[in-house]
Amino acid sequence: MPPADFASSGDNEPRPAPRLTRVLVVDDDPDTVISLLAILREEGYDARGVADPRRALGEVEALHRDVVIVDIAMRAVTGWDIAREIRQRPGKKPMLIAISGVHVKSTDQMLSRHAGFNFFLQKPCEPSFLLNILATIPSGK
Repeated sequence: MPPADFASSGDNEPRPAPRLTRVLVVDDDPDTVISLLAILREEGYDARGVADPRRALGEVEALHRDVVIVDIAMRAVTGWDIAREIRQRPGKKPMLIAISGVHVKSTDQMLSRHAGFNFFLQKPCEPSFLLNILATIPSGK
């Protein structure tokens, strides 16, 4: 599914990946983490993943991620909670991308924007949509 219109993601053809972009994937479904990491690493991104959402904030801070892709519907902590916490912390803020297969209504997308997400993707997402979003980040951000 295409991303929500938080910002235009361009056409469906992926653009070249900025090779220095660091991405963190946070999802309590290990299969989703593995799948997204495979796509990102194949395109040259420095990608890490965590399946325990309680570790996400520490990983963002310790690894200085440029982009954080966060599932909204997780058991221990919601993606909205993680986004709000990241936005409240001092310092450089990563781009935040919400992804969900459960919370897909327009109200859920509005809540995502309010929590601090830059983009919203519906699961399963077409890899080209995600790659187009990531390609908007300048190299070596």
